[in-house]
Amino acid sequence: MPSSRRPIVVLSLIGLAALAGYAWHLNRAPEPSAGSTAAAPVKGAAGGGGGAQAAPVAVETHTVATRALADDVSAVGSLVSNESVVLRPEVSGRIEAIRFRDGETVRRGAVLVELDPAVERAELQQARANLTLAESNFRRTQDLFGRKFVSQSSLDDARAKLEVARAGLALAQARLARMQIRAPFDGVVGIRSVSPGDFVQDGDALINLEDIATLKLDFRLPELYLDRVRPGQALELSSDVLPGETYTATVEAIDPLVDAQGRAVRLRASLVNPEMRLRPGVFARVRLILAERGEIPVVPEAALVPAPGNVQFVYRVEDGKVQRVNVTTGQRRDAMVEVVDGLAPGAVVVTAGQLKLRDGAAVKVAGVPAGVARAD
Repeated sequence: MPSSRRPIVVLSLIGLAALAGYAWHLNRAPEPSAGSTAAAPVKGAAGGGGGAQAAPVAVETHTVATRALADDVSAVGSLVSNESVVLRPEVSGRIEAIRFRDGETVRRGAVLVELDPAVERAELQQARANLTLAESNFRRTQDLFGRKFVSQSSLDDARAKLEVARAGLALAQARLARMQIRAPFDGVVGIRSVSPGDFVQDGDALINLEDIATLKLDFRLPELYLDRVRPGQALELSSDVLPGETYTATVEAIDPLVDAQGRAVRLRASLVNPEMRLRPGVFARVRLILAERGEIPVVPEAALVPAPGNVQFVYRVEDGKVQRVNVTTGQRRDAMVEVVDGLAPGAVVVTAGQLKLRDGAAVKVAGVPAGVARAD
């Protein structure tokens, strides 16, 4: 071995010897005497008797109660007018007058737009004159036929001309009436894009009219709800344009055709809109109530403890101790959860402090003496 490495080996041997001596010294620590063992008190023992006893865990509890719950489904939809139409002229002409103001409420039959009726009025006067002449000729022919001066064919010809004159008058009156565009129902007119003096063609859009005193709501549901929806069911709707407000509507119709692309069924509901705060085209959130159920046990969401395997359980309090109980849950509403199986009404469950608990642990309800469960 080279002389340069000898000091390192010597120092290593000395260190190992020191460690071995220290370990031997620790192992020779004196054992406590029998007398001292008997005299030492046991921590947590009551008097000189049994073993240690854990202190009760402070928890908060809730008593399982019942409430009415509704089976419902949520969807989104759009509001549409009860009646909606774009008014268009049936004939070409020049606008003579506009009888409404933009956004005004109008009654059924009110004249909204008038076209220049000069030609139609002249045709009406002509038709009246023709009718007067035809009536005179018919009366004269009828008188002559009664005195055997004319034939039956002459009387028939006079009668036919009279009917033609009457039809001509009716036609002229109809043409004149088409120069006035009237409201087909009560509603609110929109914003016009024409002015008096404009020449319009037949079919040109003049103004829209909307009946919004009653609104319709169109929405869709998955086809799996088809056997659970029916006309007359109630639903609630809300909209971002009126936050915090809820409106009630009623299902009116169910489309018999299911959309093959989206596998959804279309429904239409109606609702009263007396103040006209809701408007057609507004996006709406829908909650359709499928069925009402009463006396359903519910617990706070805070009482549920998740476990592996998609299991949920609660700690039920009995005689100052807790028992772990697996539960099956249903609907959730307003921070409360439906208990389908596992608990009965009146049971007391822990809602705070579960992390410190185990099955069978003693508990103390906050603010209540130990062993007494607080009923909320």
